[in-house]
Amino acid sequence: MSYIDNIKTFVRVYELGNMSAAARDQRISAAVASSRISQLEQHLNVRLFQRTTRQLNATEQGRIFYVGACKVLETIQDAEAAVSNVTSQPRGSLFVAAPLGLGRRLIAPQVPDFKEKFPLIDVRLRLSDRKLDLTAEGLDIAFFLGVPEDSTLKIRKIADCPRVLCAAPAYLKDRGIPSSPDQLTDDSHDCLNLRYPGAPEFQWPLETPEGVKKIAVKGPFESDDGDVLTDWALAGHGIVLKPKFEISEALSTGQLIPVLEQFPPVAVQLACLYSHRRHQDPKSRLFIDHMAQHITKRLGPHSD
Repeated sequence: MSYIDNIKTFVRVYELGNMSAAARDQRISAAVASSRISQLEQHLNVRLFQRTTRQLNATEQGRIFYVGACKVLETIQDAEAAVSNVTSQPRGSLFVAAPLGLGRRLIAPQVPDFKEKFPLIDVRLRLSDRKLDLTAEGLDIAFFLGVPEDSTLKIRKIADCPRVLCAAPAYLKDRGIPSSPDQLTDDSHDCLNLRYPGAPEFQWPLETPEGVKKIAVKGPFESDDGDVLTDWALAGHGIVLKPKFEISEALSTGQLIPVLEQFPPVAVQLACLYSHRRHQDPKSRLFIDHMAQHITKRLGPHSD
């Protein structure tokens, strides 16, 4: 084990506050992670963490060492990035996250093409509709739809994605076609909602003659997986709000029918988050540029 590996493990343990979580993040066993921390403590002759059966807390020395350890790792990453720029052979692992629908339809299909162009870069793609913390989860890039809450990170806007309200023909035959957004707020219709801890959007923003109106929709179906909502809509269980790129095939085949087209949903921003330091790494720049080119080509004139 190298001293740098020990420092990397220490930083992840500090950030995650959990030895097992840090071990999983580093793809090592909890025993190896604990051994690396012990080696650091022996080398520094201090206790970096106070351990109990339930908690692991950094000591004052641990907090001081964390600041310096981050600077060391940043310096190493900057040096590696500089070498990659000179050699034009960027290498290493890139940790990328994206929502399920976006990741499956726009990001994942392009990863093999990116790998073919840059064979020394390994892409670790994580798909989830829940809110992600780049620092805590060791991510380099996170694609998202909407507006992020974290203002400390850099944002690169890629496109404006049109969205649509739609439902299955069977549902509309049974419940009728809504003629007003207000019908989404009472018992006239069931709306399918994307809900997860920290979800920023609990209302549907629709364009009206009076401007954007946020509709507090109602319905008995909720999920933290956007594709589950699509499946429920296809099965006739309600009206769903989706980016058009996610359901383009269902719309073209008539499996889903647009509704309230005179009150279209506000387009949603598709962008990616990254820290300023990580974007200095050519791996991140190359991956973002590759995906932006593909996505804007796919989504057409709505791209930015």
